[in-house]
Amino acid sequence: MKKSVLSLAFALVFGFAATATEPIEGEKKEVNTETSKVTWKAYKVTGSHTGTVDLNSGALMFEGDKLIGGEFVVDMPTLVSTDLEGEYKGKLEGHLKSDDFFGVTTHPTAKLVFTEVTASGKNSYEVTGDLTIKGITKSVTFDVSVYGSKATATMKVDRSQYDVKYGSGAFFENLGDKTIYDEFDLVVDLEF
Repeated sequence: MKKSVLSLAFALVFGFAATATEPIEGEKKEVNTETSKVTWKAYKVTGSHTGTVDLNSGALMFEGDKLIGGEFVVDMPTLVSTDLEGEYKGKLEGHLKSDDFFGVTTHPTAKLVFTEVTASGKNSYEVTGDLTIKGITKSVTFDVSVYGSKATATMKVDRSQYDVKYGSGAFFENLGDKTIYDEFDLVVDLEF
């Protein structure tokens, strides 16, 4: 009898310890790629350009109502300008998709994987993630707000860290008013 009770106690202790070290599984909420939107804005000495790029896939991970993770894949060939029309729109989009910028033929996707999520207020989070563009992965930190089945995020991306050098004052001298700033903004509106 003592042996049975002792065996049962060991089984309970070791069984509990094994389950206590298992990672906590969260609820995965797939993002609706049709209704979600990624908007970009890039700056140059003489102004700026805006546009969009589509999500291939995406999901946010929650534990209860708390954001704990996320992963997104961007469809780079869908990169378009929304501030130009006609010939100039076509030229800008073609240039952005070329090897001078994002090389979408060779690198058709970009990826973001959350590595750390910290609550910064009610429904607000500071997120650090691994952003991969042109096969180069760098850490980025940005803010995310979640309200019901919607989330928004804003981030600045330094294109020079991803071998996007064209028109960059960090790599070329005497560009004058042809300089394109290295940082561009992304605003992401998600529905899930």
